Amino acid sequence: MSKTLLSFRELPRGLQSAALLSVCLAAFAAFAAWAEDPPGVELRIENHRFTPAEIVVPAHRPVVIHIKNLDATAEEFDSSALKVEKVIAGHGEGSVHLRPLAPGRYPFKGEYHEATAQGVVVAK
Repeated sequence: MSKTLLSFRELPRGLQSAALLSVCLAAFAAFAAWAEDPPGVELRIENHRFTPAEIVVPAHRPVVIHIKNLDATAEEFDSSALKVEKVIAGHGEGSVHLRPLAPGRYPFKGEYHEATAQGVVVAK
């Protein structure tokens, strides 16, 4: 018993239209989800340490990390893996915009206090 799949052109015209409409709606839904404001993650710098030290973000989506420096001195959020550097003034705030990331672990550090200011972004 052999089954043959129909090609798109062999489908009745009404089914072709319905199939095309379904594809267009799925593409629009995917674009709308992508075009939303990126999710945000809060990160604090206190006692020359990042808290939380591990940030979990959705893979394949842009993300914004909102950083609040509770220390009196400046710190730099630095990551060669994420291709980003951002100095946050003492008692200041700033944001880092991340591109969509493949699943994985992306380390970051505080450039001015490398021994204590360490962290990782985990894209899942």
